Amino acid sequence: MLGLAVSGGPDSLALLLLAAAAFPGRVIAATVDHGLRPEAAEEARFVGEICAARGVPHTVLTGALPAGNLQESARELRYALLAEWARDRAPHVATGHQQDDLAETLLMRARRGAGVSGLAAMHSARPLGGVTLIRPLLGWSRAALEAIVAAAGLTPVHDPSNRDPRFDRARMRHLLAESPELPADRLALAARNLRHAEDALAWATEREWQARGRIDAGCVVLDARGLPYELRRRLVERAVQSVCAGPALRGESLDRLLATLDAGGTGTIAGVKAGAKYAEWRFSAAPARRSH
Repeated sequence: MLGLAVSGGPDSLALLLLAAAAFPGRVIAATVDHGLRPEAAEEARFVGEICAARGVPHTVLTGALPAGNLQESARELRYALLAEWARDRAPHVATGHQQDDLAETLLMRARRGAGVSGLAAMHSARPLGGVTLIRPLLGWSRAALEAIVAAAGLTPVHDPSNRDPRFDRARMRHLLAESPELPADRLALAARNLRHAEDALAWATEREWQARGRIDAGCVVLDARGLPYELRRRLVERAVQSVCAGPALRGESLDRLLATLDAGGTGTIAGVKAGAKYAEWRFSAAPARRSH
């Protein structure tokens, strides 16, 4: 059985049409209603009618949004609900992400000064709460998917946030539409190339971690001599996370710590003390601050 995340937009409707045709009787679908717009319930019913006409079981998922950035919170809720829904029903959940999404994300992150990891294309498959999230349409353009939906005689839902300039993605989408010098397929190709580079760097980091890291008297000890900057940076991040697991480190803070270690100094980041001693760097839990 294959699970589908179907919002009613053109990308997910095309996914539904393609999957139902390719795997008749082996597809189920879910629509997440984040409770953000009054139209969402009607849109979910619209998806349910399309699914019923094609013999696809359909479920509407609802839940409370976590605190934080609105779009990020909605994404977290969506994936959590989809994982819970699919866990006993389907080993895979497919979403309608496509190549224009890759292009938009690349521009959004490049604008913020992201490195290789941030610029790399999203994975075509990744674990998701006991199931596997897959993105089978990353090689398809938005226009091609819209054409599939139109040929089926369907009018997709259009989320107004996709045109709201308050959101980064909406601004990048408008920029791509208005800039022929920024072809989405070429930007998506760049993102996929960066994914290959990211995978290679992750592989090299793991190899060097095994060869150069060790535990000594409760400290993580790292010999980073002779390594390129990016590998030293990734090894330092891993050492810090090994001492005190927590959220991802801010890039600027990590760069400052690495500069300190390169200069033979001592610094603190995310509750971890790091210092250069001879040819090695040592990482341990920072002492608690004294209260006055």
